Amino acid sequence: MRPLRYSINVTLDGCCDHRAIPADEDLHRHAAENIAQADALLLGRVTYEMMEAAWRPLATGVRPDWMADWMEPFARTIDAAKKYVVSSTLEQVDWNAELVRGDLGKAVQQLKREAGKGLGVGGVKLPLALTELGLIDEYEFVVHPRLAGHGPTLFAGLSKHVDLKLVSRLEFGSGAVAMRYEPRR
Repeated sequence: MRPLRYSINVTLDGCCDHRAIPADEDLHRHAAENIAQADALLLGRVTYEMMEAAWRPLATGVRPDWMADWMEPFARTIDAAKKYVVSSTLEQVDWNAELVRGDLGKAVQQLKREAGKGLGVGGVKLPLALTELGLIDEYEFVVHPRLAGHGPTLFAGLSKHVDLKLVSRLEFGSGAVAMRYEPRR
């Protein structure tokens, strides 16, 4: 069974709005390594559209002005990654992506049963639904030393507690700390 791994950046006060979190080379490298450890990414519509708008190469082949040289390895990694997009509103997807429809639990269990090294998931709403279904095998929270003072926050509305055990910890030069947890079963 392929493990389903969730990774997200979050501020000390729980904000997971990517615009509130400073990007740096170490964090982009770490994110690219996470994506490379997965056979595919599982994304909700909002996260898919946000990532596609930012990281899909332009048809001109010219790098956007905002993209630093050190961001290119991440851009190449996410561009090449297989993507499964959970959406009831999108009619079609491309960017190496495939739509997932119907019963979320059954669809994800089928993806997990396939051979491989794992699946990655990102975003906010989809991971909440997957947590409710008990389908996430590993959680990584990259906690940034910043107070944002606003949301969105993670797991708002979770119906039951999920107890986790720390399995690894990695500190970055920025002061951010990546903590990996597995659910206590």
